[in-house]
Amino acid sequence: MELLARLAQDPSRAAILLDVDGVLAPIVPRPADARVPDDIRTELHRLAGRYALVACVSGRAGTDAETIVGVPGLTYVGNHGLELEPDADEWTERLEALLTGLDWPRVENKRLTASLHYRDMDEIAARRELDAIAERARSAGFVARYGRKVLELVPPLEANKGTAVRHLLGERGLRRALYAGDDTTDLDAFAALDPLELGVRVAVASPEGPAALRAAAQIVLPSQADVLPLFRQL
Repeated sequence: MELLARLAQDPSRAAILLDVDGVLAPIVPRPADARVPDDIRTELHRLAGRYALVACVSGRAGTDAETIVGVPGLTYVGNHGLELEPDADEWTERLEALLTGLDWPRVENKRLTASLHYRDMDEIAARRELDAIAERARSAGFVARYGRKVLELVPPLEANKGTAVRHLLGERGLRRALYAGDDTTDLDAFAALDPLELGVRVAVASPEGPAALRAAAQIVLPSQADVLPLFRQL
């Protein structure tokens, strides 16, 4: 593909930026069970030796993302870019207090943000309960938003995957990048590529993924299994 070939022509001036769940790791019922396949890890090692930057920009905590990916030498930014924001820590105690009062069986506490999962649950009943939790979170000052079978609670800060992408590229002076994502929060990262000399937007499609992400992408992969062949073109 022409866009990938252009990016790969001069990897020393380019970045590869990747979501973790749904892109590097297949989506699984329990987030704690997610793992990146060995063949993708092998490609990440190779890409890290070629490109100026290979970074994972995840909704998970950065340390958790690093554990799941299992490739040293990459850059890991977690919590949708909040880990790069100096004002984020003040929300940690407020989030802990909010979560302490919640009754939900699948809470992923990432210190700065939280994800309330409902995969493999009755969706209508789950959304009814989660809508009430979302209102409670908003009353406490948090932003509550839905993703792929998850309700995410985040501080009301101007931080997202787009601000993380701009930060990573700006501090290295890079004007060429590929970003691959699979969910609504990846739209901010797509938008951050707009001013670049070369920005390649890759959407990993799924039945529950947002149509807006596919519409904004230049390359749409039919499934997570198609990520590996894409890497091999880079």
